[in-house]
This record gives sequence, C-alpha cells and structure tokens, in this order.
Amino acid sequence: MKPATLITTILLGVISVGHILRLVIGLTVVAAGVNIPMWISVLGVIVPALLAVGIVREHRPSAG
Repeated sequence: MKPATLITTILLGVISVGHILRLVIGLTVVAAGVNIPMWISVLGVIVPALLAVGIVREHRPSAG
C-alpha cells in the first residue's frame, strides 16, 4: 500500500473513531452557532469506515 493511501486509510479510521466517541460520550458540538445533531455522527461513523474498509480491500492481494 502506498504511503498516501495508508495515511488516508488511517485518517478515515480516526475520523470514524472520533464520531464513535462523540456518540458514546454524548458531546454537544456547536459550529457557527448551530447545534450539530447526533445523527450526523452516525453518518460520520459509517461513511468513513466504509471508505477505509473499501481502500483496504482494494489493495489486498487477490486470491486467484
């Protein structure tokens, strides 16, 4: 796996874990005076995690 791909995969994983922590802790996030709803963090877990898994699977050697 190339270094940029590895760094991207790690960052996507960290983003996903950060959103998991927000959901577990119940942290309130306010951006520009707007309260960010918790369901956004559900998407923030699923989307980056799926992208990271997709990158890893794409770079795994084929078994054929």
